[in-house]
Amino acid sequence: MREAPAGPAGDGRAVRDRAVKERAATGAGQDSGGDTWWRRERLTGLGDLLNRPLTSYYLILACSGLLLTLGLMMVLSASSIEALQKTGSPFYWFIKQSFSVALGLPVMWLCSRLPQRFFRLAGNPLMVIAILGLILVIFIGEAELGAQRWIYIGGLTVQPSEPAKLGLVIWGADLLARRAKRGRIEWRQLLIPLMPGTALLAVLVMIGSDLGTTLVLMMIFLALLWVVGAPLRLFGGILAVASLATVIMISVEGYRSARIQGWLDVWGNAQTSGYQAAQGQIAMGSGGWFGLGLGSSRQKWSWVPHAESDFIFSIIGEELGLMGTLLVVALFGLLGYAGLRVATRVKDPFVRLTSSAAVAWICGQAIVNIGAVIGALPITGIPLPLVSYGGSALLPTLAALGMLLSFAKREPGAAEALAARGPGPAARALSWLGLGRPAGGIRRPRPGPDNEARGVKGPT
Repeated sequence: MREAPAGPAGDGRAVRDRAVKERAATGAGQDSGGDTWWRRERLTGLGDLLNRPLTSYYLILACSGLLLTLGLMMVLSASSIEALQKTGSPFYWFIKQSFSVALGLPVMWLCSRLPQRFFRLAGNPLMVIAILGLILVIFIGEAELGAQRWIYIGGLTVQPSEPAKLGLVIWGADLLARRAKRGRIEWRQLLIPLMPGTALLAVLVMIGSDLGTTLVLMMIFLALLWVVGAPLRLFGGILAVASLATVIMISVEGYRSARIQGWLDVWGNAQTSGYQAAQGQIAMGSGGWFGLGLGSSRQKWSWVPHAESDFIFSIIGEELGLMGTLLVVALFGLLGYAGLRVATRVKDPFVRLTSSAAVAWICGQAIVNIGAVIGALPITGIPLPLVSYGGSALLPTLAALGMLLSFAKREPGAAEALAARGPGPAARALSWLGLGRPAGGIRRPRPGPDNEARGVKGPT
């Protein structure tokens, strides 16, 4: 398996003390060398911070929370006009998204508490459910904008291709981890049955004309092969076949060809196939450095199609400016760094494979979405993770992030650091209600003959 070396965990305080003594002895503060020393001190402090056991855990938690909060604000802002026109309430889509967040956060918390064994057992059932859901879409799914992705169950809209991403991540990681453990790492053994399973998902998704999700599934597949150590020539062959298949799919569907033409010449097709891209770029350009202000977008007044979902990044650029968009990019970058940090510091093959594939999914999808909004990539119709409107995409993403939090607790020294931190707010609240351990984390002995014989008293 490919393995990136983890950073050395040194004693940052000792390094700083030694540097202070050397500086005092040489009088470095009296000359230009003082600036160099100050920069070295800053870098040492940053390295000490990044080498802490719970850095990955807190980065995943903080970035996820900030992106979720920003997403709720921007869904409210971007959807309010359309929601008022179509439903009579400007809060319609915001309330639905809030409900999805209220469901997703407990799922994320639960996944962060589950052991690795549970995820490995869940791989096969998730794949089966995903395949059955995608087959169901073919027969009873609803089509919109040329893609058949959704199933309407009562008042709920379900998109089975979103859980399929999580299913492929866990199932593929478990499969390759088992093969690597048995020493079966020859490329033919790695591809079977990983490639047929991925191909089945991709074919079912493509029957519904969902090229964007197919691209994300391919990212997950390639990430799994890369981490397990597949030869580079294999990637060349896979990419060649995938590129040929993509060209064929674009050629046989007229609306895809029109999208490519609109992407290549946005302003020449600004009233036809390039309309959404052109309006999105107008929104991005209108924001300037710091934006027009939260809620002040003009393009959300029915100019940008799907402003609350596929093109929410353009409304962020208009209302929060370049600084707002860079903040979103930085948060996804930190989230990816934290996930890969877990993959490099935890030596278990399943954890490494799952963490890397989850990063490829979430950050890769963010790159595709943002690239489409700024005109660097064709429009594929996939949402911006954690930010765009849509519960079907949000719930699997939060489950994957909860899984990463669970894995982050297995980093060297993380368990000890969590124990030293003491009980969390939930545990303290339970203890105050008499339903859990005391706030100190020590269970009080109960009165009984055995304790009394040893002279141990129970609570009075």
